[in-house]
Amino acid sequence: MRLHVADHPLVAHKLTVLRDKKTPSPTFRQLVDELVTLLAYEATRDVHTDTVQIETPVAVTTGVKLADPRPLVVPILRAGLGMLDGMTRLLPTAEVGFLGMQRDETTLEAITYANRLPDDVSGRQCFLLDPMLATGGTLVAAIDYLLARGARDVTAVCLLAAPEGIEVVEKFVGDRADVKIVVAAVDERLNEKAYIVPGLGDAGDRLYGIV
Repeated sequence: MRLHVADHPLVAHKLTVLRDKKTPSPTFRQLVDELVTLLAYEATRDVHTDTVQIETPVAVTTGVKLADPRPLVVPILRAGLGMLDGMTRLLPTAEVGFLGMQRDETTLEAITYANRLPDDVSGRQCFLLDPMLATGGTLVAAIDYLLARGARDVTAVCLLAAPEGIEVVEKFVGDRADVKIVVAAVDERLNEKAYIVPGLGDAGDRLYGIV
């Protein structure tokens, strides 16, 4: 497993505003969208391409285009939905699947309540979107869904991660697949309620409210 922390002043600035508890939901949503676009730039650095020949108004030249099969972007509902536009802005031809997952606040285990994924994703690059990598349970379950369908190239895009969650994912993945995690920052730890510290609170609630 590979971990990439996006070290950039714009990323740090937007993340600082996201952390501020006084930041209202509309601003929070906009900043998440902008921040994910920056993270997507790093997450897609190894996206598969094919060489093509084109003709400009001046001359014939060669370039690249995204290779087939198309990438698959999978937001983990509900909070991951707030990251979708920022990701597909850079990958407009990608297909989109959905996983509805939530953490049981007693057991801290991931519970799946919705699954809209292709039966076979062999040979496809898959991008998981989830704002917070805390205990690692949700991300492990999502990666497991993709591996069971033939995926061997999975990139998770998260706003924040805790060291405990990164360790859990790394142990789960082992050498079974090429898994990369792209984050804006790795925070200090989890607290007794399994929230990331200092974190930014519940990303879903801050995106959409508590209903």
